[in-house]
Order: sequence, then structure tokens, then C-alpha cells
Amino acid sequence: MDWKDKVAVITGASTGIGKATRELLQTKGTKVYNLDIQDTSDPHFIKCDVRIKEDIKNALAKVHGLEKRIDMLFANAGVHLFATMEETSDEEFENLLAINIRGTFYTIKYVLPYMKAEGKGSILLMGSDQSSVGKASSSAYGMTKGAIVQLTKSTAIDYAKFGIRVNCIGPGTINTPLLHKAVDHFSRITGTDKQEVYKSLDGVQPLGRIGLPEEIAATAAFLLSDESSFTTGALFPVDGGYIAQ
Repeated sequence: MDWKDKVAVITGASTGIGKATRELLQTKGTKVYNLDIQDTSDPHFIKCDVRIKEDIKNALAKVHGLEKRIDMLFANAGVHLFATMEETSDEEFENLLAINIRGTFYTIKYVLPYMKAEGKGSILLMGSDQSSVGKASSSAYGMTKGAIVQLTKSTAIDYAKFGIRVNCIGPGTINTPLLHKAVDHFSRITGTDKQEVYKSLDGVQPLGRIGLPEEIAATAAFLLSDESSFTTGALFPVDGGYIAQ
């Protein structure tokens, strides 16, 4: 595939998996716009809070105004929450819904007209191993990631006739700032040493370690590209074998 002259949009591409995917696509010659609240020195950064649908709409309109096309979208922005249902505050729940659900929904909704006009497009959503299996103290977070899979499937069916593909990637435990924040929180509320937490996380996957953002980015690039041209409505686990157990 010729990646040059392609235009991609990634939400939440300032850190973690989003950043790794942005950097990988950029090395291939793709122009990648980063929609995030955390500024970067990248010339194609656009400040965007996915909790605010007008931010999303305006940011995508700006990209299209500049480039006259959007070939690929990775709706990557998301937050994690480690808590049981009773431990989840109303504010935490609403924030989770605003970013993981509404932010993803509106990002897709506002990019679709541009892709329909082109008669093609590739959309990738950020799922999780919890799109497939349950985990303790993750009722609200797991709910959002289960919903993302259903959003993937229905949108893929609705927009296949327009040449638009929609897939979902399901990372497992990945070495990102999101994981570090979760480990810090778990260590704080349980009193468990952080190094012991990381050691236990390594042992959960059959491959015996947590993943790297670059490993997720490689699969993300494949799913966004024309190399996966007959793939739509699918969930791709990249989790070291976790959900195979």
C-alpha cells in the first residue's frame, strides 16, 4: 500500500497507543492529525476535547477544510476506571461515558459524511480485552468497551455500501501512561507494592509479559490500511493470548 498522500485522524494521539500509531503512520509518509487535549509539538495537532461534540465536529471540519479528504480515522481516545459499581462516583461514571462512549460515537458520526463523499474510508475503534471478557472492579469501564464492539459491528453493516470499513482493536495490558495511572491507583487503594503489581500483570498473559504500544500500533496500521480491504465489523485482540484462556 502507498501510504503517501493519505490523511489520517487519530484522537488521543499525544500519548500511549495513539502516539505510537501516529508516529508509525508518519514514518510511512501519511499526514496524521492528532485530536487531543494535551498539546504536542507536532504541526498537525488540533486541540480537541472529545467530551464536547462541537470540539469534535469543528476539529474534523478543520482537517477536511485543509486536506479535502479524510482517509482513515482511529477513534483511540479513552480513559480507564478501576472500581466496583458502588465505588464508582457519579462524576467518574459520567466522565467515562462522555469520553469512551459519546466521544467515540460523535467522532464517527462527524467523519462519516466526508468518507461517504469519497466513497471509501477506514475507521478503527479502540476496544479492549474487556470487550470480550469481564474483569473485577471494572463494571463501568468494561461496559463502555463492550458497547464499542457493538458500535463497530452495526456501523460496519450500515456503511459497507459506501465503501467504509469499521473495525475494532482489543488491546490487553499495554505499557502506557493509562496503565501506569491504573497501577498507581490500585497500589494506593490496596497497599500493594507497585513492582509486585507489574510482576503479577506480566504473568497474566500466556506470553508472559505486558504489551508495548508499538505492537498495538502495528495491528492498528494494518486495520486502517488497504491491506485489510476485506475486513470489516471485526474485533482484533492484541493481548498476548489473554482472552484465549
